[in-house]
Amino acid sequence: MPDPVDPPEHGPAVGTGAWVVLPTYDEAENLPGISAAILDALPGATLLVVDDASPDGTGEIADGLAAADPRLRVRHRAGKQGLGRAYLDGFRTALDGGAGVVIQMDADWSHDPAVLPRLIEPIAADRADLVIGSRYTKGGRVEDWGLGRRLVSRGGSLFARIVLGLRPYDLTGGFKAWRASTLGAIPFEGVHAGGYVFQIEMTHRASRGAARVAEVPITFRDRRVGRSKMSRRIIVEALLVVIRLRADELLGRRRGRPSG
Repeated sequence: MPDPVDPPEHGPAVGTGAWVVLPTYDEAENLPGISAAILDALPGATLLVVDDASPDGTGEIADGLAAADPRLRVRHRAGKQGLGRAYLDGFRTALDGGAGVVIQMDADWSHDPAVLPRLIEPIAADRADLVIGSRYTKGGRVEDWGLGRRLVSRGGSLFARIVLGLRPYDLTGGFKAWRASTLGAIPFEGVHAGGYVFQIEMTHRASRGAARVAEVPITFRDRRVGRSKMSRRIIVEALLVVIRLRADELLGRRRGRPSG
């Protein structure tokens, strides 16, 4: 299926051929509103909710929404298995479903659905294979965060940029659009499933595969409802895995193997 292209006035709906993968865990209060906003922004897209057996009934709400709108689909998982694994399951489903572009985003309103058409435009125009909704490129910003969390997020991105030699400024964010062929070329086996480290590693793998990576500035707002799922363990894991990724590359070069 071809990548979506912004349509003429009477052409295909914006987002045709795109799938939006939306992992959820205890997002009952957010899901109805965010799903409607996503499909308003990309009326031609398919929205895939990947729910990890949320105790608050998010999965049942998703089923009800899907029954009312054929553009919305639901993938139920047996339990909470990590954000990265939820995304990978959703990616496989989208690719198997014939997606031309695969978008990943959070369900907590920290990623603005109104940005979605701008996020997929560089792919539709064949200027990029991966587009990052970036808080740290020119024009991007963060609202509602304290100094400590800002330092952790910026510092994590800067650390990964330096250690892995990557160009994007925002490596820890999860608002991205992928060309399906680029995403499908990444071997999912062995990808680390943590939050920050998953985002870093997927961009790293795409970059090592010669993907063209672009950044679109966004305004990131803290979640409207519920509590952040970020933890100190996730941050430490990300730093350690970044070092390991670089060490594996260096070891592979010494052995004469290709990196990435």
